[in-house]
Amino acid sequence: MSKKTIQDCIRDNLEGYFHDLRGAEPHAVYDMVVNAVERPMLEVVMQRAEGNQSKAAEWLGINRNTLRRKLLEHKLIK
Repeated sequence: MSKKTIQDCIRDNLEGYFHDLRGAEPHAVYDMVVNAVERPMLEVVMQRAEGNQSKAAEWLGINRNTLRRKLLEHKLIK
């Protein structure tokens, strides 16, 4: 049994999303997917980095200020 990749999981969920629309027009799919992936990614990375934003930013390959802005946007910090 092979492991599913993150891409496989996203693809399967998007296929289900379009199936559930039953022909209706989708809206803002990009934002929906980015928000669905970004928040749990930030939660897990911040947990693994034990709240250390500098370490988390390095792991994510983004600037610490960008990480902080994203954490605020997702209401993961005050």
